[in-house]
Amino acid sequence: MTATDEGGALTAFVVVLAFALFVLAGLVVDGGRAITVRTSAEGEAAQAARAGAAQLSVEAVRDGTISLAPGPAAQAAQRYLDAVGRSGAVTVTGTTVGVTVRVVEPTVILGVVGIDDLSFSVHATATDVHGVAGGD
Repeated sequence: MTATDEGGALTAFVVVLAFALFVLAGLVVDGGRAITVRTSAEGEAAQAARAGAAQLSVEAVRDGTISLAPGPAAQAAQRYLDAVGRSGAVTVTGTTVGVTVRVVEPTVILGVVGIDDLSFSVHATATDVHGVAGGD
């Protein structure tokens, strides 16, 4: 075996190792960005649900009961999402407001290996609760 029989073996190893390190760096950078954006979206969905859950039905309050006004509750949640620049779906069921936000985050490094974006959805609910839950 001569030195020419192994020519380029080290180069191939370095190329594979460099590629693996590049992908690992992409996972760290783009994964970290995705976690940050997801956490932010979770907070915004929860805040939108709370804004909706605060919309009480005036007629129900006048009758002595507590219930949500479904239309204004959905509108308040959607207004909050619009204000923070997110799009999502709002549902109102009884006294609970649900908000689902879908986020697509473009990648910075992983795009080089064909992963152009990371997408996920988050869901939050809020229920309007009034009164005292237990006795003295």
